[in-house]
Amino acid sequence: MTPEELEKLPYRKNVGVMLVNAEGGVFVGQRLDSQEPAWQMPQGGIDKGEEPRAAALRELEEETGVSQDLVTIEAETDSWIAYDLPPEIASRIWKGKYRGQKQKWYLMRFHGQDDQVDIALDHQEFSEWRWLPADQLVANIVPFKRAVYEQVIAAFENQI
Repeated sequence: MTPEELEKLPYRKNVGVMLVNAEGGVFVGQRLDSQEPAWQMPQGGIDKGEEPRAAALRELEEETGVSQDLVTIEAETDSWIAYDLPPEIASRIWKGKYRGQKQKWYLMRFHGQDDQVDIALDHQEFSEWRWLPADQLVANIVPFKRAVYEQVIAAFENQI
């Protein structure tokens, strides 16, 4: 798919979660479908008729096993943050229907214990996980998502 063809495609609506523990560490998971380092925060699509906030709580539980009673939503981004997929990936993901995603991000405080995180779920997305200091996030994320993570960190920096 050429860059020109990609520009004509819409963005897929998506939510992201910056889950922060009591020590200020941010949850990141290594994508199961990647042999390369591909750490990311939980994120996922918004179902038809679903509100973004509800989608964020659902995605968090689906990807980490962390239920909504273990978190407090402390903030959300004012606007949607978009990113484009690299052309070599865009034709494979979502059957080539989207150029990338536009995301609403939520800062959630985790009130549970580490043993309440469970990534070995029915539709497992991560092979491993860890708490990472916020200032190390961008360096550990796949390059095409780094600008998004910089914006998310900037949006929540006074609350992390």
